Amino acid sequence: MSSSRSTAPLVDSHCHLDLAPFDEDRAEVLARARAAGVQAIVVPGIDLAQCRRALALAESQPGAAQPELAIALGIHPNSSDGWTPDAAAEFAALARSPKVVAYGEIGLDYYWDKVPRARQWAAFEAQLALAAELGLPVIIHSRDANDDVAAILAAWVQGASFAASPLAARPFAGVLHAFSGDLALAQAAYDWNFVISLGGPVTYKNARTLHALVPHLRLDRLMLETDAPYLTPHPHRGKRNEPAYVALVCAQMARLSGVTPQEIAQTTSALAGRFFSLTIAPVEPQTALGGGQASG
Repeated sequence: MSSSRSTAPLVDSHCHLDLAPFDEDRAEVLARARAAGVQAIVVPGIDLAQCRRALALAESQPGAAQPELAIALGIHPNSSDGWTPDAAAEFAALARSPKVVAYGEIGLDYYWDKVPRARQWAAFEAQLALAAELGLPVIIHSRDANDDVAAILAAWVQGASFAASPLAARPFAGVLHAFSGDLALAQAAYDWNFVISLGGPVTYKNARTLHALVPHLRLDRLMLETDAPYLTPHPHRGKRNEPAYVALVCAQMARLSGVTPQEIAQTTSALAGRFFSLTIAPVEPQTALGGGQASG
């Protein structure tokens, strides 16, 4: 995305910046993100130990630093053997940090099937209950499990505990991260007061079903993500992903939606600010980011 296209800020709503692939050059990665106009990065939870490390990273960041790092707490479905009452108590304590803005990523993963499905269900439902108690919007992971995830979420948002939760008064209840569903699931998510997040796969040449879906999605319920270091967008596919590349996702979303990158950046960043309770202000990208032509 060239610096002439947009002065609107970008938000990477899902980036595993704390993981080992960034240990050697994290400062340079953040500098490139800042140059691309990324104003905030949300780092999701995988397991309890990783959440501690991510929170320490965010809390060590200078107060005026950009991009701002914000944290989501939670146990990924592939780590759900680590869900215990003690973990729940520690998450509740960690959530007192102002750097914590969401709960997740939580959900179900039937692709890897590393943890028995009953165990994944139990951890998912318990963490939804904790998120409601804490008043934090949820970040949902669903891989080859959309029907079961939808059933659990529909029951959760319709339940009495959710209605009595501080979360019920927030602008949004959650986000379907790395959305892989159809229009019917997207419309159900809107009914649950959820939003949708898209990342690198939207730039892939062979993602024709996703390309066809994008024009039918609500732009006022859309966030952008990288899921870095994974799911690197074209033309960098095969290399490590990083938050600066959210600009490529923005450019492709604009192309598919028939609007300008400026509009996508403004709309998605404003939504991310409301969703995560972050202050997002316009910034001027410092340099051009190469490879801005994402594959159609």
